[in-house]
Amino acid sequence: MTKTNPGNFFEDFELGQVIEHATPRTVTDGDRGVYGAIYPTRFALPSSGEFASQSGLDRPPVEELIGFHIAFGKTVPDVSLNAVANLGYAECRFRRPVLTGDTLRTSSEVIGLKQNSNGKTGVVYVRSTATNQRDEVAIEWARWVMVHKRNVDAPAPETSIPTLADALTADQLMMPHGLDFTGYDFAAAGEPHRWGDYEVGEKIDHVDGVTLSEAEHMMATRLWQNTAKVHFNTEARPDGNRLVYGGHIISMARALSFNGLANAQLIAAINAGAHTAPAFAGDTVYAWSEVLDKAETSAPGVGALRLRLVATKGRDESMTLRGENNKYAPGVLLDLDLWALAPL
Repeated sequence: MTKTNPGNFFEDFELGQVIEHATPRTVTDGDRGVYGAIYPTRFALPSSGEFASQSGLDRPPVEELIGFHIAFGKTVPDVSLNAVANLGYAECRFRRPVLTGDTLRTSSEVIGLKQNSNGKTGVVYVRSTATNQRDEVAIEWARWVMVHKRNVDAPAPETSIPTLADALTADQLMMPHGLDFTGYDFAAAGEPHRWGDYEVGEKIDHVDGVTLSEAEHMMATRLWQNTAKVHFNTEARPDGNRLVYGGHIISMARALSFNGLANAQLIAAINAGAHTAPAFAGDTVYAWSEVLDKAETSAPGVGALRLRLVATKGRDESMTLRGENNKYAPGVLLDLDLWALAPL
């Protein structure tokens, strides 16, 4: 017998299985501070209590991705400790702002299974829900991850691939209680561009780049209590490299998007996401965005922008997502489809 936890392998998962993940995590001002030290984030609403108050909120929320990373990290020991890679996201909705002092806990349901043709790995689909200390749903999302098999001779489960929405509609977005951008302070926010200044099909080169460091990406991953071996242990991958956590790339790209989208203050939903190539320390990450859709919302003075946020290894001034045969262009690391809230 052993008291240690080797993590779940592909054959350990069953369709409909519900997992209550360990270690509830209280969000602190330290999370906010370390997040700002790692990522060049400057969005005014989560940065300034005064700006948040002027926008109708009682307290400044932490950045949505802080809540997401914490909630996601809870799932790793049970879902992706033995992962090859996290593959994608869908139907992620931020149902209410996460505040310092909130305690998040996460549960997941297995909603799909598919063994890969090599017989050595399989894809596990889960739907995860993060609740706060009042049992209110804060964040919910689906994701799929490629996981090693413990025993290649273990029988394959019946293939079941869930049907997931390509995108949430604007009327499915949750508006934070009290949010009001009618008195929006554009000078404090840093840019003059309103919701109406963006056009569907427009692309925005965010210009700035950040070179990834070994220490920072591991610090970030530890901060979220993400224990996936591939991010820390050089023996976990045949090439001996530590794989940068995909969420690190998401947060870096979101922070870089400030330059050109400073008024996209809050992420309301992530419609879909794909980590299209691995990232490693030494890579320099850039980002660009494309406006996919626009919608007005029920909140005063608030519009929603549906954005494709793309992270690349090296700057691509042509902002090309796909090349020949509809394959992702060389250098594309992340393809993220999200809704963000901006002033009308």
